[in-house]
Amino acid sequence: MKKQATTTGATRNKARTSTTKNTEKSENFQKTFSVDSVATAANHDENHLVETTIESSRVFKGRLLDVRLDRVRLPDASETTREYVRHQGAVVVIPVLDGGKLVFERQFRYPIGRVMIEFPAGKIDPGELAENAAKRELLEETGFVAGQWRRLGVLHPCVGYSDERIEIFLARELERRGGQNLDQGEFIDLMELTPEEAAAAVRDGEITDAKTIGALFWAEKVNSSRW
Repeated sequence: MKKQATTTGATRNKARTSTTKNTEKSENFQKTFSVDSVATAANHDENHLVETTIESSRVFKGRLLDVRLDRVRLPDASETTREYVRHQGAVVVIPVLDGGKLVFERQFRYPIGRVMIEFPAGKIDPGELAENAAKRELLEETGFVAGQWRRLGVLHPCVGYSDERIEIFLARELERRGGQNLDQGEFIDLMELTPEEAAAAVRDGEITDAKTIGALFWAEKVNSSRW
């Protein structure tokens, strides 16, 4: 029995040592990847990574997409081509009801052939301020106006093939001003989810839209007063 107790004690000590090491690793990880560290890294010299445009040509111009084919010079002085889509920019709105629930939309997205759960969003018209676009899209798609607006940040949803940027806005003190005023050919249902329900929907694969997931990340940080 004494030998067994000794073994148990050794196991406990080993577990404590392991826990201490894991804690130290976690703290070191947090220090390494702190916001300050990322900001510092962003200030490093990037010339050895930059590609420069030699020639740009338009492949296709539609109502939404402007497809380009560019000849570029790589950092090692060799040349290649880049295909990408130019975009006028867009906004996404996080509408917060007084009780804390968030307003979402359900809309069929033809390219992937399924109904998506998304935050209200839309393109920024030429010459339009991003905040004005956010207010317009919220009213048109949901019928709500907001008494309090806050710009949170920007995200680039598809950096591999487009220069699209999406400005993220938080809308509080919502007041319904009427019904939806959707564009021709636009069909949208509205739904409400708590932040916890939305997070679970992301986990379960019900919300897969990149801008919505990015906006939810921002919303969680703001609501917890961490940002």
